[in-house]
Amino acid sequence: MDEKEFFQAVADRARLSRQEAADLTRATLETLALRLTDGEARDLGRELPEPLREALLRGQGEVRLFEPEESVHRVRGRTGLSEPEADRGVRAVLWTLREAISREEFDHAMSQLGSGFARMAEPAG
Repeated sequence: MDEKEFFQAVADRARLSRQEAADLTRATLETLALRLTDGEARDLGRELPEPLREALLRGQGEVRLFEPEESVHRVRGRTGLSEPEADRGVRAVLWTLREAISREEFDHAMSQLGSGFARMAEPAG
């Protein structure tokens, strides 16, 4: 999946424009990278197109622990989206990420992110 396909999938799932989805995707990946070790962020990035890999690498640093709700709040602050849009958007990015990378790498990332994030990656009901 290239970055345009990724952004379009997020746009469709989050009911946003493609530009909003692109901004949201970058903000979400930067935020998720805060929860991952540098090694895991690099491994995850290897399976993503370059622009998405760059977003993960920008978020690297000391691992911070926060709940999924805090990630939505952080993404909202970076994008200017409403709370419901940011929540739908983070879920859409996680769902699309699940489809875009190998199962093994997705499971490794989710093991560091935690079960709350894994639940957010499930397809909407």
